[in-house]
Amino acid sequence: MIYVATLQSEKKRAGLKDIALAISSPEAFTGKILHALVKSELLVSTKGPNGGFALKNSPDEIVLAEIVVSVDGEMRLKACAIGIEKCSKQYPCPVHFKFKAVREHLFGMLLTTNLKEVAERVNTGLSFLKQ
Repeated sequence: MIYVATLQSEKKRAGLKDIALAISSPEAFTGKILHALVKSELLVSTKGPNGGFALKNSPDEIVLAEIVVSVDGEMRLKACAIGIEKCSKQYPCPVHFKFKAVREHLFGMLLTTNLKEVAERVNTGLSFLKQ
């Protein structure tokens, strides 16, 4: 999503191979992620010679939390730090209360950071998608 957002100002679409190469990700894995993002209506996919993937909405309208939920599901943001299925306040895992604060901070950051902010850091050379 970040890579696709970096192309938004040029109105370019990115193909699967281009995206996988740009982020150093296996094509099969990248394809599955892109499929989930299209299904969640965060990306649009167009076939043909000028086809590829593009953001469905403006990057300033897409927050990182939407992307995480689209790919990993909402439970990823609520899951126990050590994987206990029914970890709760009443039956906490050994790190429940410490991790709860970290999880809440992370979720807050994901909700308040939009794709435009992140893509601009890449476009200006302040951040990188691969080394």
